[in-house]
Amino acid sequence: MLATSSATRFFVKRAIHQGARTASRAFASQACAFTPRGVKFAPREQPAYNNSQRAFKSTLAEPRTSAESRDSYNISQNVEGTDACLKVGLDKLGITNPSMIHRNLTYQELYEHEQANKEGVVAKAEYGDTFAVDTGKYTGRSPKDKWVVLNPGSESAEHMDWNDINQPCEPWVFDELYDKAVAHFNTLDRCYVFDCYVGASPTSRRKVRFVHEMAWQQHFVTNMLIRPETPEELENFEPDFTIINCCSQEDTDFKRHKLNSETAAVFNVEKSKAVIFGTWYGGENKKGVFSLMNYWLPLSDPPQFPMHCSANVGKEGDVALFFGLSGTGKTTLSADPHRALIGDDEHGWDEEGVYNFEGGCYAKTINLSEETEPDIYRAIHTDALLENVKILDDMTPDYADVTKTENGRVSYPIFHIPNYHKPQMAGHPENIIFLSCDAFGVLPPVAKLSSGEAMYHFLSGYTAKVAGTERGIVEPQATFSTCFGAAFMTLHPTVYADLLQQKLDKYGTHTYLVNSGWSGGAYGEGKRMSIKTTRTCIDAILDGSIQHTEFKKDPIFGFDVPVALDGVEPSVLDIRSTWSDPEKYDKQAKKLAQMYTDNFKKYEGKGSVDYTKFGPQI
Repeated sequence: MLATSSATRFFVKRAIHQGARTASRAFASQACAFTPRGVKFAPREQPAYNNSQRAFKSTLAEPRTSAESRDSYNISQNVEGTDACLKVGLDKLGITNPSMIHRNLTYQELYEHEQANKEGVVAKAEYGDTFAVDTGKYTGRSPKDKWVVLNPGSESAEHMDWNDINQPCEPWVFDELYDKAVAHFNTLDRCYVFDCYVGASPTSRRKVRFVHEMAWQQHFVTNMLIRPETPEELENFEPDFTIINCCSQEDTDFKRHKLNSETAAVFNVEKSKAVIFGTWYGGENKKGVFSLMNYWLPLSDPPQFPMHCSANVGKEGDVALFFGLSGTGKTTLSADPHRALIGDDEHGWDEEGVYNFEGGCYAKTINLSEETEPDIYRAIHTDALLENVKILDDMTPDYADVTKTENGRVSYPIFHIPNYHKPQMAGHPENIIFLSCDAFGVLPPVAKLSSGEAMYHFLSGYTAKVAGTERGIVEPQATFSTCFGAAFMTLHPTVYADLLQQKLDKYGTHTYLVNSGWSGGAYGEGKRMSIKTTRTCIDAILDGSIQHTEFKKDPIFGFDVPVALDGVEPSVLDIRSTWSDPEKYDKQAKKLAQMYTDNFKKYEGKGSVDYTKFGPQI
């Protein structure tokens, strides 16, 4: 890791080594969609399909009359002098030495600072020069190094779901690390401060302040979070939470602190502060804030529902949410040419409707091409930010190089996506879709869920992956991640399930399970469902036609499966009939049902409702 005594001396090595893109994002003729990370499957069937043949209820949302752009974000302050920290309010944190503070820089200023500081390189992306950085040994989050302060007798001590994800640490540990972070910033001549909102909804958003050492880090959060629009918003800005990112320093006392390594991201809810040590990875900033929203919103009055999902909206204002783990199609399916994107990853649901937590997107670049993901590919131009992507000698990015990592990333402001919903807020969702890639070949391509079944599948968060790279392992492996985002849930999962139940009951939202996995057998025996099937099922949900079809109840899982859908072969909807040996299907279905049941035992008797009865009956 780089040593420095001034922010001007930081140097991030040239962005190198990036990975072979998982097929999880690709709806393309040469790639298979929704593939669990790191696993390669045979291409999915690519039948001809003309969207114009379907009479969509949900067509493209109203055209934007005034597009946001880099030039519309212009509220920067460069505060200089011995009283700079006082003027910006850093003195309240104990930071008093820097005499130059760069606050909420414009995109042009950030671009100039990054180059002047030699923090990375300028990549010659096809659609425009793009700054690229290397984040060192950490090319992803470090979950074992994330900690939450256990303050005895506090609200967070009572409500936090203490576990391997929300690991407790003692208050004195945070105090020592906080003092070390402040002492480090007091050795710097200048620093970067970004004041922003988390949440597009003015009534539900939170104010967050980031203190960074480097321009590219401010660039990252500028891309990812909600940018203030006027200089007046920065006047007397009082953050609800402050994150001091001290990435160049390490916790050399981690053994005495009883932490896991020199890297630490420690959050103190009661003190409304966090410190980050030893990791340069941009995603630590983003997901740390998401975890906070998952704590704050359910405990607010009235309670709000935070969600790890993508969202889009049709012309008639009908909102759809897409929940799913990596490789199920959450990002790809929400990018619909007939609808406008609200956001691709994190949302809240309050009394007024759904709103995006973020102001940008953070996409994997592994094997990225314009053919497979045109929106993301074309979003990579000036003001986007590449992380850990191989840059060739001619300065062009190579998205297929896995030498550094398979988790190469690009962040960009949401206005880089042409078909985005500028308010980033919309009404209450008409449809919720739980996405699963079932490699056991058991789940139907689409099923309608009752509200109780929706809670069961929400708490289960099921998908499956295949250990195809391990010799001798041919069976699928079930993955259960509660609320489709266990790594970021700070309260007990049943808190979120109860909130979802209340929302569904109040607003009459329809909930569906969509399986993009296998039929005719498990992985290695059956074949992948065609893209046409998955897309057509989604279309039937969004245009409402699925509500007018006949359903039959699955004898094991209990959910309702449509007998017929326009554009889908009835034999595919009856997943059991796709197997050459129906008895073998029955055996496989009972096996998966038992996995669901075993996983759900930890929720028995928890929460206001025991949702166990809504699961499979073996």
